[in-house]
Amino acid sequence: MLAIIGGSGVYDLEGTEPVERFEIETPFGRPSGPVHKARVRNRDVLFLARHGVGHVYSPTTVPYCANIFALKQLGATHVVSLSSVGSLREEFPPRSLVTPDQIIDRTVGRERSFFESGVVAHVGLADPFCTRLRTGLGEAAQLVGRPVHPHGTYVCIEGPQFSTRAESNLYRSWGATVIGMTAMPEARLAREAGLCYAMLAMVTDYDVWHDAEEDVSVELVNANLHANSESARAIVSQLVAEGLPERICTCGSALEQAVMTSPERIPVEAERWMRVLSSGGLRSA
Repeated sequence: MLAIIGGSGVYDLEGTEPVERFEIETPFGRPSGPVHKARVRNRDVLFLARHGVGHVYSPTTVPYCANIFALKQLGATHVVSLSSVGSLREEFPPRSLVTPDQIIDRTVGRERSFFESGVVAHVGLADPFCTRLRTGLGEAAQLVGRPVHPHGTYVCIEGPQFSTRAESNLYRSWGATVIGMTAMPEARLAREAGLCYAMLAMVTDYDVWHDAEEDVSVELVNANLHANSESARAIVSQLVAEGLPERICTCGSALEQAVMTSPERIPVEAERWMRVLSSGGLRSA
């Protein structure tokens, strides 16, 4: 099942048929808000607003672990993040769409893993986004006339402040493409949960490096959010119509052989939530 995590400006799946609403408590607390199940092209899709109803969670305080766990628990196999970003490249102007394939993590104050205490696991994250799901997003975008840039490196900063001019130029010197505040630890947690995860990054501004353009501000971001969210909904609808890519990638088996803690040392409560992460969710728990 596909799950959508809506970022800034995407707080619902407008125009879809609501099916069910879930208020969930996870071993990692409550998610950002209720998870909604809707019918899109006669298929069930889950939706969660990352920043909560009314945008009440900052990038640092988003309950990332609870969000990813809740989606996995409800049967998600694929997760698409709809995220607003700043551009670090001239050729990626506002309202451009990107499916990044790499991340540089500059966050410092967030829960980073399900495996922080009591049980230790090290999953591979060389390629933090699912290649097959990224490709599916690109094909869907092409079919609805909203083509995406198929590659890019996303710099994830802590926020909630935007970058300084020096930082913005530093990230450009690293070869980064776009900048945002929420890809981490979301991508890392999705991999630990065995989910195929990809991002539709929607450019709203040029950050602060571009001398000929207005510096990033909330007003500037909001001006481009509406157009970007319309594109996102069209692409998601087409992706659902085409069918999710077959899971012949390695995302689903990422947790296999990754646990370092001796089985006899794993707490009983951890065994319970690990079964959810390593399976198809509650349906097979």
